[in-house]
Amino acid sequence: MSEESKIIDDRGMDILFREARSYNGWKDAEVSDVLLQAIYDLVKWGPTSMNCSPSRFLFLKSDEARERLKPHLMEGNVDKTMAAPVTVIIANDMKFYEHLPKLFPHSPDAKNWFEGKEKFIQETAMRNGSLQGAYLMIAARALGLDCGAMSGFSKKGVKEEFFSDEPIEINFICNLGYGDPESIFPRSPRFDFDDICKIL
Repeated sequence: MSEESKIIDDRGMDILFREARSYNGWKDAEVSDVLLQAIYDLVKWGPTSMNCSPSRFLFLKSDEARERLKPHLMEGNVDKTMAAPVTVIIANDMKFYEHLPKLFPHSPDAKNWFEGKEKFIQETAMRNGSLQGAYLMIAARALGLDCGAMSGFSKKGVKEEFFSDEPIEINFICNLGYGDPESIFPRSPRFDFDDICKIL
């Protein structure tokens, strides 16, 4: 494969980044289970340190599931979340290292690197779980969906509602569906390269 053949075209870049927006409203169109599985089948290939893959994704589709989430949302996030076809809870398994014998088999003792090291566990889970959450948004966009990520909710409430007996910490949530263009705000400014980047 040539270097040029690895570059996606401008339309792909627009879909993933330049024209991608955070949506606050949604068209009345279902998101299939097959499509959600296809999203994960892309996410799983995104790199994480030691292939630790700490993220756990809970896709809320049913009215019942979303009603369980509703009391834990900030007021400004209720209507758009209740209207979204799918809301994903992106969470971190704080016992992710228990799976390293399977996920990182060429270092059989990798699990032991984390035993009793809470700060290391927290940092590794948050860094890599956030990466996987971002992979999920990019994969969703690549497969034709729009996203509306948010942190305006009670992590404690969501944890107790959906993961009460599990070693799980909540990262963020993201609505998925086919966005209503009328629901987006004007594009906010971005930094230019020279504002925040250096090449040494």
